[in-house]
Amino acid sequence: LAGGAPGCRCRVRCEVPPLLRQPDPVASWLVPGATVYAELALTPQRRGRARLDEIWLRWPGPVGLVERLHRHALAWDIDIVPNILAVRRLAFAISARDAPVGTRPDLRPGEGTEFAALREYVQGMDHRAIDWKHSARHRRLVCKEFQSERSQQIILAFDSGYLMGDPMGSMPRLDHAISAALLMAYLSLRAGDRVGTFSFDSTVRHYTRPAAGIHAFAGIQRDLARVDYHAGETNFTLGLTTLQGHLARRSLVIIMTDFVDSVMAELMLQTLQRLANRHLVLFVTLRNPNLAATAEAAPTDVETLSQSVVAEAFLRDRQIVFERLRRQGILCLEASPDRMGIALINQYLAIKDRGQI
Repeated sequence: LAGGAPGCRCRVRCEVPPLLRQPDPVASWLVPGATVYAELALTPQRRGRARLDEIWLRWPGPVGLVERLHRHALAWDIDIVPNILAVRRLAFAISARDAPVGTRPDLRPGEGTEFAALREYVQGMDHRAIDWKHSARHRRLVCKEFQSERSQQIILAFDSGYLMGDPMGSMPRLDHAISAALLMAYLSLRAGDRVGTFSFDSTVRHYTRPAAGIHAFAGIQRDLARVDYHAGETNFTLGLTTLQGHLARRSLVIIMTDFVDSVMAELMLQTLQRLANRHLVLFVTLRNPNLAATAEAAPTDVETLSQSVVAEAFLRDRQIVFERLRRQGILCLEASPDRMGIALINQYLAIKDRGQI
């Protein structure tokens, strides 16, 4: 940048979107004809994709009577990914135990649905595991051993409509769901499964084909960083029908969403039924502790009594929807924000152990 006074200080400022905290201007030494180096600390406010459009530089003129202003276009996109430090800690703690599903194929022989090996029968084995055809060929009783099936296909589907943008505790519902999904994705990839992501609200936002291997986790993290909040009402028919068109094989579809009452959930139930005819569907919602506390509060006056009655009606409607989902063969999971990740992993391990996919 030419035209500055020798040895003058250049002030650098960057305009940032609401996802980032506005950094303080920094000063850098300006030498005519040289490159200006400045370091701006960008602090994210929430998860998402931020775009830096331009940066401003201001320095005094040759005799110090005027100031010069220069605008430099950037057009940089920055993915603000979810914090996975707690996810990694919890994932390593779970992996250190004797989990039913792991990266080794012989963790729990004799259980699961995938054939592992033939083994000579010994007293105490289940008679139903005896393979009579191979026993006749070997002229001794042999049994089939099974293991938990790997390379299953898992789809993490997120409702990004207006209900999921409501705050619950320190974060919106959508961020709680993404944190739990990251833990699920990390352990699933370590177990040898294939994991893909999908988001929708009034329209389909994105779909990522399932990928295998722990190296795919970084891509899932970037994809979920771009799942934004939207003010429109969720179109379950469009979203889940589109998702079903992407899936060529039976998959575990984990739908993270929420609803208000049974009337609002009616159309959602019909679409979920069609999806459950071909795939195993796990319906995941967050339990609102404030709603339960309001329903159980002692009625001290007319206002608290009416609030308790309304909250109780909402809870009753939710249970009706859950019961209808279970009758359709859909698994349901409702957990508090601080327990959602653990509850989701426990449900996943139970599904793998029973060979439901």
